[in-house]
Amino acid sequence: MLSVLRLHLPSDIPIVGCELTPFMLLKRPDNSVITEDVNESNPLDGHFLKYIWYRVQSDKKVAVCSVHPSEQATLQCIGCVKAKIPVSKSYHCSSKCFSDAWQHHRLLHERAANENGNEEEETFARFNGQGNTGTDVVSMSLSASQSSSSLENSTTLYPAAIQRSGGETLFEVGRSKTYTPTADDIGHALRFECVVVDAETKSALAFSSTIMTSRVIPAPSPSPRRLILVSGIDAPGNLDMDGRISSVGTFTVLSYNILSEVYATSELYSYCPPWALSWTYRRQNLLREIVGYRADIVCLQEVQSDHFEEFFATELDKHGYQALFKRKTAEVYSGDINTVDGCATLFRRDKFSHVKKYEVEFNKAAQSLTDAVVPSAQKKTALNRLVKDNVALIAVLEAKFCNLGIENPGKRQLVCVANTHVNMHQDLKDVKLWQVHTLLKGLEKIAASADIPMLVCGDFNSVPGSAPHALLAMGKVDPLHPDLALDPLGILRPSAKLTHQLPLVSAYSSFARVATGLGLEQRRRMDPATNEPLFTNCTRDFIGTRDYIFYSADSLTLDSGASLELGVDSRSVQRIISEMVAQNKESDCKNHRSFSPVRVSPCGVFCYELLCILRPGSQINYDNAKVIFIHFSPSNRNIHILAQRVTVGSAAGDQN
Repeated sequence: MLSVLRLHLPSDIPIVGCELTPFMLLKRPDNSVITEDVNESNPLDGHFLKYIWYRVQSDKKVAVCSVHPSEQATLQCIGCVKAKIPVSKSYHCSSKCFSDAWQHHRLLHERAANENGNEEEETFARFNGQGNTGTDVVSMSLSASQSSSSLENSTTLYPAAIQRSGGETLFEVGRSKTYTPTADDIGHALRFECVVVDAETKSALAFSSTIMTSRVIPAPSPSPRRLILVSGIDAPGNLDMDGRISSVGTFTVLSYNILSEVYATSELYSYCPPWALSWTYRRQNLLREIVGYRADIVCLQEVQSDHFEEFFATELDKHGYQALFKRKTAEVYSGDINTVDGCATLFRRDKFSHVKKYEVEFNKAAQSLTDAVVPSAQKKTALNRLVKDNVALIAVLEAKFCNLGIENPGKRQLVCVANTHVNMHQDLKDVKLWQVHTLLKGLEKIAASADIPMLVCGDFNSVPGSAPHALLAMGKVDPLHPDLALDPLGILRPSAKLTHQLPLVSAYSSFARVATGLGLEQRRRMDPATNEPLFTNCTRDFIGTRDYIFYSADSLTLDSGASLELGVDSRSVQRIISEMVAQNKESDCKNHRSFSPVRVSPCGVFCYELLCILRPGSQINYDNAKVIFIHFSPSNRNIHILAQRVTVGSAAGDQN
């Protein structure tokens, strides 16, 4: 008889709007083991599985912490109540939770004060003056009895625990294997039951297998954005409703390593709660952010094959994007072929049309290289070093918007977009440089066939000043560069061959060199030698910049000046993360490439992703993320930096 051997969920904390699909291990009569779904329309060996989801409601209720929704609230912010802020945002699980979250929590007060007048100003000022010692000024303790009756217009109250002895009601909410929690489920546990049923008699043949979840929590809501005035903006065109430049012949580019699901593990990101690493949670945040920025060209890295086909291509198609994809080769990868990640390039159909697609497989290039220059006896060793499955996707697009070719009005306006993810292993510096050089030589051939602007985007897994970065930015590598010392296969010799003729410039570096009003604090957060940011990735083990957008300086040039200021320096972030790990507490931080706003964690104010996005016109917007977002104007030979985004939480591309 068919039987259930194992039943579990990726995370025991359900999130509103995130699908729950239990993993099931089934045993057939012949003792073979399967994981496929066996439903009534597809019975197996005369049996099928019947599923039921229940909402478990209890009579015992408590308020829930606004920062840690899985924790019971013990404090309430009086300032929130006075300011008529939604009461659910006023609860905190401890005084430390409240004090640690204060810098972001106070923005709620400031926003409410602006909307409702300044009658709360005195209360807020009293707390600000006392720092963390003044928590009791704007908070009060909650007892179990108070939480249900002490506050007028109190928030929805939630069960403290499931009491098996009584006081519990089960409400059926679903009859399929997958269930998506709703707002009605918030604060209640869910129960999943699975029973084997005879296909003929429709009778259950065994006791049901069950699994219980923790309380359903709401999806963390966006933190208030911190706006800082910037000087020196001189961007042509007008701002649209989203704060973007809307002038003829401009387009935006977004480059983003989204972290493949297979790499988002608790082993690698132990400081993130499991529910924040789950794909069902992260994918909705990724989609919301990508769509929200309305970039005309989107370059994504670490996109799983199954996620591209089943999610990104279809969902982004609804928002006007055409998608191209290149999966990594799978000579090294030993997992499920459907989970192999790759590079996806998307573009808005109303702005561009697809002309041609090129695929670069570095494994094939490695084979050709070893056949040409490596002695037969060393070929196996050489291939073991060079074959790493990395790829690049090159798309030639034609712009549909007008007035791009003022000098040659009949000429097609093309742009070549390269999207890549270079090998991540730090002990393979020669392989990184060889991959970048191989890509650039391919782009040179395309450039030679047409007068076409180039965009080179991606996760290069190379810090500013490294040999790959120097080759991209300077067109050559110094023969004395220390990275060239590691060349066991002799593939980098002579060093004079490590050149290219493409006039590439780093977008952020160009911005920093010509920006006006760039103050000491901003420059302190940038590498003075390269003008790149000090970091786009920050983890316990690494702080640095690895992600870039390069562009053709002869056809796209920087014309606007603005000052970017990173909200926190790398040492502060590292210290916060170290403290967080030492405390070994779960937080509301999520994996850095989940790309969604979350509340501040008591174990580190910046263990969520930090965004620095420039609004052309006067402001910089700090929120969460890690990408580079730039604005081009081919018609005016201009480029306008919209954003340089900095991730705090984990390094981009630190898997492959």
